[in-house]
Amino acid sequence: MNPRDPSNPWTTLSSRPIYDNPWIAVTEHRIVHPGGGDGIYGVVHYKHTAIGIIPVDGEGHTWLVGQFRYPLGRYSWEIPEGGGKLDVPILDSARRELSEETGLSAARWTEILRVDLSNCIGDEQGVVFIAEDLTIGEPHPDPDEKLELARVPLAEAIRMAMDGEITDSLSILGLLKARALGW
Repeated sequence: MNPRDPSNPWTTLSSRPIYDNPWIAVTEHRIVHPGGGDGIYGVVHYKHTAIGIIPVDGEGHTWLVGQFRYPLGRYSWEIPEGGGKLDVPILDSARRELSEETGLSAARWTEILRVDLSNCIGDEQGVVFIAEDLTIGEPHPDPDEKLELARVPLAEAIRMAMDGEITDSLSILGLLKARALGW
């Protein structure tokens, strides 16, 4: 394997904002690509970090969250997840998301994964935690969320990811990484 070349082979000629809202900003760049030709490149900047949590109880069960995903036009089962503001510590945001979506709190947290979720068009990063030593409470989802919770064996959640019943990328990545780590 060749060592990575850290130099940037792209040249940015100009940039202009195209769209901006509280969650994303889109910028169009006029560029010279690594092959030498001119072109445009649209980049989506995400204003939050994607955070996923795999809560695991003493019996080896986890919680999945079901909800209708507007951009997909269909229902989705996922690990508890949400967005963390870039200026807030990721673990603080993970604790908030777990509590909001499931009512759970955890005494022990282990970060298991950091990923770039779609690096060909955007800068969104994802982080997944295992949360243990759980305390059960009442969920308090955001007003725009209608969530369903399911407590399932962790092995069942991993099977769902492998069989395509879970299609959310952060959920699949986190569950398969958990399995690879021996969970």
